[in-house]
Amino acid sequence: MRSQSSWRAALAAGLLLLAPSVQADGRAPSASTSTYEQLEVFARVLSYVENNYVEPVDERKLMLGAIRGMLETLDPHTVFMPPEVFKEMKIDTSGEFGGVGLEVARQGESYVVSAAIEDTPAARAGIRAGDTLVAVDGERLKGLALPDVLQRLRGPAGKRVLLTLMREGFSAPREMALIRDHIRIVSVEGALYGGVAHVRVKSFQDRTASALRKELDRLRTLNGGQPLRGVVLDLRNNPGGLLEQAVAVSDVWLPGNLVIVSTRGRKGAQMNEERSKDRDTEPDYPLVVLVNAGSASASEIVAGALQDHGRATILGTQTFGKGSVQTVIELEDGSGLKLTIARYYTPKGRSIQEKGITPDIWVPESTQGKAAPEEQREKDLERHFKAEPVLASEPQGTSKPKGFAQEPREWAATSAVSDTQLKRTLNYLNELAR
Repeated sequence: MRSQSSWRAALAAGLLLLAPSVQADGRAPSASTSTYEQLEVFARVLSYVENNYVEPVDERKLMLGAIRGMLETLDPHTVFMPPEVFKEMKIDTSGEFGGVGLEVARQGESYVVSAAIEDTPAARAGIRAGDTLVAVDGERLKGLALPDVLQRLRGPAGKRVLLTLMREGFSAPREMALIRDHIRIVSVEGALYGGVAHVRVKSFQDRTASALRKELDRLRTLNGGQPLRGVVLDLRNNPGGLLEQAVAVSDVWLPGNLVIVSTRGRKGAQMNEERSKDRDTEPDYPLVVLVNAGSASASEIVAGALQDHGRATILGTQTFGKGSVQTVIELEDGSGLKLTIARYYTPKGRSIQEKGITPDIWVPESTQGKAAPEEQREKDLERHFKAEPVLASEPQGTSKPKGFAQEPREWAATSAVSDTQLKRTLNYLNELAR
């Protein structure tokens, strides 16, 4: 930890670097002067707190708090990540880590297993969705943040970890000793229904597009080497991820030299335009993209590109509506800054910020007779960007969601499918392929 004198030196250096340049008439630019004066105020407040607060203070915590406070005046996707959180983010993006293979989610003050990844130590030990994770290596998890819980579960392959779990039917929590293994998160899963493929993309991480192509090839082999009759690209509850992978996934179904997404930075300056490549394009079979309120960011880029180019029918419910691009900057101490640098637009110039992608065919998720819960979207987040004015190149008006022109008939291959949206999508594709 730095001493007070070293903090003083660092602040002084920052003030000197930001000090206004003096003009010929002796005056300084007003904007720079304002920044200089505000930094002086900050340094003075820091000094008062360090020297006069009733208890000794941790200068590092003060500075991290100041950084967080600064970023909280910006949009909700611009965030500072301490070293431990930044490390977890990089692991999630790469999809590879040492651990036991558990996916956990917070429910109130507890952490509940949402899935045990197939062929991992957790799955082999019989841990299943719905189990409550009480403690790791004897340390209770109540009150911990999710990154802290994940950090305790992960570690070098071959190292032992003791989990304490509670399950309905247990009279008391039970302990399970597991040996961590090398875990690879599978971002793409597939299944075949009578020649129609269902591929689910969970997130856009390293090599997702490559995994998607391999899964489509596997399903063709499973189909006896025959061409697929249609494909469902399932992007429901996919929160996004790497922009480059969203572009690569879109490129799977688009012929060459078509715009997939464009980005515009400060004052509307165009930063980049991503186009499809003229190679390895999938055949022109019927394609449906399945979306819902949990489809965000990179998922919306894919859905928007395929919709604008008329390559796919979008089916489901309105998407999340995140139309901004972030870059991640690694800082000297191992922490990271995720900074919003641009807005993105679909090939036809549509911004989906606040609005989301409107499906071509509206199919609500089954609530089994219950009222549909209110889904949170971008427009519900504090400090979110407002939707931009319509661009000249953007089509005037937005398409209205509609139902099926004629309800698709039940298909024998979907009789065991309980997922309402998927079932109706598969039946729809089967009708098209008849």
